[in-house]
Amino acid sequence: QVQLVESGGGLVQAGGSLRLSCGASGRTFSSYAMGWFRQAPGKEREFVAGIMWSGRSTYYADSVKGRFTISRDNAKKVVYLQMNSLKPEDTAVYYCAAGRTIVAGTSYGMDYWGKGTLVTVSS
Repeated sequence: QVQLVESGGGLVQAGGSLRLSCGASGRTFSSYAMGWFRQAPGKEREFVAGIMWSGRSTYYADSVKGRFTISRDNAKKVVYLQMNSLKPEDTAVYYCAAGRTIVAGTSYGMDYWGKGTLVTVSS
């Protein structure tokens, strides 16, 4: 069992930056693939970024590629999402997830989810 808690959301102007963090409980964090997803008002949840257990393989949605960076610190049991050059369309609740594997563009393999943190980007 893994419990995930996101933090770092808030209000930022377009062009600004935020770093989201996701802290995990449990002894096997380093064996999990981790992902960030988001859900904007009135839209379905979508994949944002993913990282395999070793941190060597990362995946991004086309809409965030080049602007967002996912990373993890297995010793601290934390996964990060650095978000730069933010746009109003990035406004959403951002969720952290953990699972056996991650398939870019989907939530397949994600077994555990946090409650989310709200990111609002003003124009």
